[in-house]
Amino acid sequence: PTSRPKRFLPVQQCGSLSSFPLLFHPSAKGSQIVMDMSQRTVKRQASFCNAITFSNRPIALYEQVRLKITKKQCCWSGALRLGFTSKDPSRINPDNLPKYACPDLVSQSGFWAKALPEELSNEGNIISFWVDKKGRVFYRINESSPMLFFSGVHASEPLWALIDVYGLTRGVQLLDSEMVPLDCLRPCSFTAAHRASIRQNGDDPRLSISLCDLSLQQQDSNSFSCHVPQNSQNSQQCSLLPPQLDTDLRFHSVHGIHVTALDEQTVARLDHHSDERTLVFTSRPMRCSETVFVKVTKAGATRLGSLSYGVTSCDPGTLKPSDLPYNPESLVDRKEFWAVCRVSAPLQNGDILGFVVNAEGEVMMSHNGINAGMQLCVDNSRPLWMFYGLHGTITQLRILGSSLHPDLRGPSVPSSPSCTPNTPTLLCSGSSEPNLNTPLNINLNASQNTSTTPGSPFSSHPESPTFPSCSGSWSDECTICYENVVDTVLYACGHMCLCYACGLKLKKMANACCPICRRTIKDIIKTYRST
Repeated sequence: PTSRPKRFLPVQQCGSLSSFPLLFHPSAKGSQIVMDMSQRTVKRQASFCNAITFSNRPIALYEQVRLKITKKQCCWSGALRLGFTSKDPSRINPDNLPKYACPDLVSQSGFWAKALPEELSNEGNIISFWVDKKGRVFYRINESSPMLFFSGVHASEPLWALIDVYGLTRGVQLLDSEMVPLDCLRPCSFTAAHRASIRQNGDDPRLSISLCDLSLQQQDSNSFSCHVPQNSQNSQQCSLLPPQLDTDLRFHSVHGIHVTALDEQTVARLDHHSDERTLVFTSRPMRCSETVFVKVTKAGATRLGSLSYGVTSCDPGTLKPSDLPYNPESLVDRKEFWAVCRVSAPLQNGDILGFVVNAEGEVMMSHNGINAGMQLCVDNSRPLWMFYGLHGTITQLRILGSSLHPDLRGPSVPSSPSCTPNTPTLLCSGSSEPNLNTPLNINLNASQNTSTTPGSPFSSHPESPTFPSCSGSWSDECTICYENVVDTVLYACGHMCLCYACGLKLKKMANACCPICRRTIKDIIKTYRST
């Protein structure tokens, strides 16, 4: 607006507005973008990605790129990605544009972008963003205070606006650009309440820094991270999850004392530095033929985390947070039925895991759609709740939902407990296809009581015993060699599942424990039949 020139930065400090209107670039756009004749409005016609767009001309320093959100599609997750590029869009082949601005495009030289917080993606909101002479990018919503978005842009080069119409945001309209008013750059003090709010929410990844709370010193950071949020409706899940996903499953209100519930389907660790009491439970028992899908929504970028999981006949509503131990494996000593395992593969942010107990009592798992095989054999003659424990750098876990597939088996369509009564109560790990040609080649370290199946991509990680399927009735065959008759009792747990030869080998191993209950083996006792 020219009626209030004193409100804007001097031309020599920030440049001036171009005489050409700011429009969307007519050709450099993703395959799902539909543009109107005026080049002011774009809409993503399908999917949730392939919707990267650019401005038709370079953006001046301190020139606000102003967007109005015209269409929101609530079935997706994630919002606009905004930023700048030093690459002339006229020289960009649209066929070579990736699906996502983050992380695909920003991994290339000359592109800078970041995701806008989802809660700001409501229809009618006007988002303004700009870059200053120090390469810092700011944004504001409607008439709110400016917020620092990210830094590290090469402000000495011509810059075009980059707008990825992603996820929740399906349509945007370019408004006339404006120079940044001086009052948006003048430092001002916050109220004590606002500062307290920032301190209280310091760990919230969605929290931006207000420009008014910034000191004016140069920001040294030249890099930023920008992740593609993936959940039950977005790219990864589109292929990994069934089309119909029930979302009634929640986390139980009872959980470890070092865990907090962000919402009914998301939990977070309070302590990021040590493994403490982080057990969480499903709000109800698993149903027959029900696959439960969970997603690691926050994990460390440099170090990998792990996840404990299992099933229990204990109603979490009868427990107190103080009842939940530091070590989930110690739960097997309780009077209720508990089966505990740990994901053997290192987990990263965005990983999706599927769990199920099928009709034979086999706990099956999938990892990002890959069959990880049978992990445990459990007693499914009674209702079973699932539980999880967060370890290492995994600090947030989300239940995506569940799916019922009564006629299918396997980790992609797992079934559930309470289907077949009188199943033996077992706790074991391993593939459902044992290698019978290999002698006793097992590692019974109780802290690594998971296994990998033949052909698993995780075969480089420590393995647990490779036992045959634990389903069905009790057998007279040794559960290790599967050749000799069972004739040996393990002390002190009393389980009788091995032949004497395998029992001797097992006893000599470090940290030897029972393949059924995982209790330490103190001795083996050979038995004799009367006939």
